[in-house]
Amino acid sequence: MNRPLLSLVILLSFAGSGFAQHSATDPAQHSAHGSDASQSKPSPDALWDGLLAGNKRFVAGKPQTYPLVSLRHKLASGQSPNVIVLSCSDSRVSPELIFDQSLGDLFVVRTAGNVADPVALGSMECAVAHFHSPLLLVLGHQKCGAVIAACSGDKMPSTNLDAIIGKINPAVTQAKTYAHADDLVESAIKENIHQSAKDVLANSAILSEAVKSGKLKVIEAEYQLDTGEVVPLNPSSRGQN
Repeated sequence: MNRPLLSLVILLSFAGSGFAQHSATDPAQHSAHGSDASQSKPSPDALWDGLLAGNKRFVAGKPQTYPLVSLRHKLASGQSPNVIVLSCSDSRVSPELIFDQSLGDLFVVRTAGNVADPVALGSMECAVAHFHSPLLLVLGHQKCGAVIAACSGDKMPSTNLDAIIGKINPAVTQAKTYAHADDLVESAIKENIHQSAKDVLANSAILSEAVKSGKLKVIEAEYQLDTGEVVPLNPSSRGQN
């Protein structure tokens, strides 16, 4: 094992060990697995189906009841989440709620505009290198304030805010090649989801290699604020309107 990866494993070992988890084909189902986090991992497609099933429960207002106290005690010794979610920090878009998941199910990284900076990338690398999570969901949402700000072209009042907009600007530029003024924001939101997914793989050798080796699948989706539905995005369909 090379020294950087060894250092990462040592660092993550302090986050919890034992892996007494509750992973299953449907992330909403809870059953203990062995001590090796790479064993008994469900397929990315099965995990995605489980997330969509949970979203249907959320939309219908019929969430499952979880044994939170017993789960909390079980997870105190370690975690092994199967799904990584890169999502926006928007208070209306809580991945655990909109997918009807519970403690230990999702490894969530949230940033304004669901952009992937070095800290976000490092966080996702932790989940892939240490927990062997097989699915990464890049999740954007309707009426994203960060994308709206990028579309406005206004100067940001701080370098930190400008860093966010800088990540989104390529998506806005792409959307402007085909979108009309009245649908620029929504088109840019979809493009930004795709841009974030591309950034993840372009800027992380660990995540890119996991995808190439078939150990990680990346799915893009958009959350609809009005209906609560999560809609998968097909990259090949963008720019056709």
